[in-house]
Amino acid sequence: MTGLAKQSTPLLKSPVVQASGLVKSFGTLRAVDGIDFSIKPGQCFGFLGPNGAGKTTTLKMLMGLADFDAGSLSILGQALPQAARAIRARVGLVPQSDNLDPDFTVRENLFMYARFFGLKRATVAARVEALLEFSELTHKAQAKVDTLSGGMKRRLTIARALINDPEIVVLDEPTTGLDPQVRHVIWARLAELQARGVTLILTTHYMEEAERLCDELVVMDQGRILDQGSPTDLIHRHVESDVIELRGEVSEALFMTLRSMSAHAERQGTAVYIYTHAPMPILEFLADAPELTIIHRRAGMEDVFLRLTGRGLRE
Repeated sequence: MTGLAKQSTPLLKSPVVQASGLVKSFGTLRAVDGIDFSIKPGQCFGFLGPNGAGKTTTLKMLMGLADFDAGSLSILGQALPQAARAIRARVGLVPQSDNLDPDFTVRENLFMYARFFGLKRATVAARVEALLEFSELTHKAQAKVDTLSGGMKRRLTIARALINDPEIVVLDEPTTGLDPQVRHVIWARLAELQARGVTLILTTHYMEEAERLCDELVVMDQGRILDQGSPTDLIHRHVESDVIELRGEVSEALFMTLRSMSAHAERQGTAVYIYTHAPMPILEFLADAPELTIIHRRAGMEDVFLRLTGRGLRE
């Protein structure tokens, strides 16, 4: 095993993940309620949803870390839970929280993790150095984990997930809490992995991340899949092309007029959101309201997410 070579195994024509009627309950709560999805080889596939939607539970079932109560699930042509151990040997996991070993250096964290897969030090030595370079941590190879910044720890956790040269990498909220610079570095590294033929499966709360990375995604809520498709398809299917946001005092009379001029309009606190395929007449009409702050933008995945799951808080 040397370096980070392009995946040598030819991409399968059949899905690398196939789920049918998947159910997982905790007592009376159905965390995952009969979902179906398939993931093609080399895709970046995303799970979006509010807190408690069932995303992390689904990922745990994919990794064989949680049993399911009903349905079927196969990874790389092998059925779970029967082949859980064999599947984990071919999959990398990036958990929500960095669970690195603080007693070891950056380099030793990679070597120690390799032992879980039965990989000997001499076998993975070249790969460890390639992963340090890939994650831009070569200069920190001898540093202890507790001296690293949050972004460095996250990059090391991703590098660690690649030590077994996986065909699939599962990432649970890979960039949560990171600053924009680190997030962009991680996005670039994930794009490199996908270009090498690695299939990526992720959950995220960042809509920009979903739009940038995902070829296809599902929007989940209350354990069910509300819709599935590419970001572009979902945007076209669920929201209008343009959004006009208003900040300030919008009278009820003005709001009703704007509703009559648009496909959809709604209040959220002191803000008003106007969805339309024809923004110019509305913008021209609002030119006579200089007291309002007006933001005009293209619709995105955040609008889809809120349209499907609502604007209410989930805690």
